[in-house]
Amino acid sequence: MRKASYVIALFAVLFTLTLNVLSARSTDWLTVKSEVYSSKFIIKYGLFTRCERSHIVIPSPGDDSRFEWTDYKCRSFPTRVSDGCDKDNQEFCIVWTTAGYLTELSAGLAVVASLSIIFGVSTHSRRRRIWRAVAGFVGLHTALQIATFGLVTDAYNRDSYPAFQQARPGVGYILNLVSWVIGILITFGVAITGLAASRGHRWAAGNRAYQAIQG
Repeated sequence: MRKASYVIALFAVLFTLTLNVLSARSTDWLTVKSEVYSSKFIIKYGLFTRCERSHIVIPSPGDDSRFEWTDYKCRSFPTRVSDGCDKDNQEFCIVWTTAGYLTELSAGLAVVASLSIIFGVSTHSRRRRIWRAVAGFVGLHTALQIATFGLVTDAYNRDSYPAFQQARPGVGYILNLVSWVIGILITFGVAITGLAASRGHRWAAGNRAYQAIQG
């Protein structure tokens, strides 16, 4: 494969890695909004964190004035006591925690894919072979992102956590979706270009394309 093809693949993998990390650390995979009289409550669920913003409004009796205050706090999610992981929500907690572990492992594979590209472009002989490893690592990275997306989507659709009945997908959910869609395109792009280079196509292999010896 051409060096240019590997450079493009490297930047694409780094982009998906960035999306991966942002989605993993996002506190906004699913969002629940509610309003009680004039008070508003927003709860955001990430893979590891639950954050709640409360804007409380208490009218003052006898006049038009009112008392207001805003509170914002975050905690780990899910937890054994607060989220019932040792009781009714045990299955949900296992699934949600697994989704978090998978997306972290996925980020690690994206790092390995990036390093393999950097290692592979060092010599022409490596460039001819390393594309298989790159496609494999990116493919695994993408597969784990899809698995994370599937686990969260299933928990959301089945309302496996009581608060998810009023939830809506947030930024972290969308970033994960974009990440694995791009990952699929990278995997196929590297595989197709690598196969074309192995067959001697100049657009993929460059001016030093492999030519079979005619016997």
